[in-house]
Amino acid sequence: MAERREFGDGPLGRAANAIYWYLVVELLLVLTALPGLVALALLDRSPGNVPFVVLCLLPLGPAASAGLFALRDRATSDALAPASSFWRGYRLNWADVLRVWTPALVVLGILGFSLANLDASGVPAWYAPALFVIGAGLLLWTVNVLVIVSFFGFRARDSARLAAHYLAARPLVTLGNLSLLVLAGGVIVLTTEVLFGLVAVVWLAFVLRNAGPLLADVEERFTGGS
Repeated sequence: MAERREFGDGPLGRAANAIYWYLVVELLLVLTALPGLVALALLDRSPGNVPFVVLCLLPLGPAASAGLFALRDRATSDALAPASSFWRGYRLNWADVLRVWTPALVVLGILGFSLANLDASGVPAWYAPALFVIGAGLLLWTVNVLVIVSFFGFRARDSARLAAHYLAARPLVTLGNLSLLVLAGGVIVLTTEVLFGLVAVVWLAFVLRNAGPLLADVEERFTGGS
């Protein structure tokens, strides 16, 4: 006789488990980032508030890292425990994430402030496109380093170097990240930050899927495939 299937092994059960996992991770993403997001919503959209915007966005780094950790853990976890996976990723990675997330936010804040004040500064016309390209490159690097830090215990400077290396070494991953960043920016501009926040877990799932070749290469080359 065929072995009896466990409850939840069928297609509907797997779909329900996946939905539950995503909903819990989304809820925890919002919960851990909420203090900064509430403060951000209360700020004026003026260049003078750029330092406060940077402070408000600091909680997003550890929250996104924990979300990535929990989403990847879903494929190997035997227990239906997304909250445990999320908090484990948060506990393991928050300090390492902040070491790379904070300087990235500071530089992005400086670039944003400079772009917002170009008219007053009287700089050459080519200055704005140059700053925009630098900012785009930094955003792509930030996505890479966030993924690397979320799953590997390298030193911050080594993670930073690997993130820069893979911008060119894995061009399809970089192109995929660029598409995802454009998508996120489009959703925020055309709707609101709130709507993007409500689907952030789906966006992170695409980031994780896109980063698969990068993660596999790091595991093979730098961790002995462990």
